[in-house]
Amino acid sequence: MISHYQDVSSYVTRDGSTIRELIHPNCHGPGNQSLAEARVAPGCSTLLHSHNESEEIYHITAGHARMTLGSEEFLLAPGDSVRIVPGTPHCLLNVGVDELCVLCCCSPPYSHEDTVLMAPAPA
Repeated sequence: MISHYQDVSSYVTRDGSTIRELIHPNCHGPGNQSLAEARVAPGCSTLLHSHNESEEIYHITAGHARMTLGSEEFLLAPGDSVRIVPGTPHCLLNVGVDELCVLCCCSPPYSHEDTVLMAPAPA
């Protein structure tokens, strides 16, 4: 299975990030995980949310973020990765001057139905 970046359209998820599903079973055939690129504009954030089923891994490829993960808050920079276990509230705030770009791997694959919005992200 090969996915070409220019052939994949982006859309806005329930948490407010703009994502591009690079690999997803709904578009690319059966599978147990998905890989997406999420983008968040400077000064903007995703909404605080969790997933009942999906475990996620975030990998920062560009930009700088403050992440809320459960009761913790910390900064992320390019090259940093975070594992998010199911049921853990999380969000990202772009604290840099450039667009935040994150690779998001979900298993099972991302779905709107598995995204539980908690509250707006902290400013």
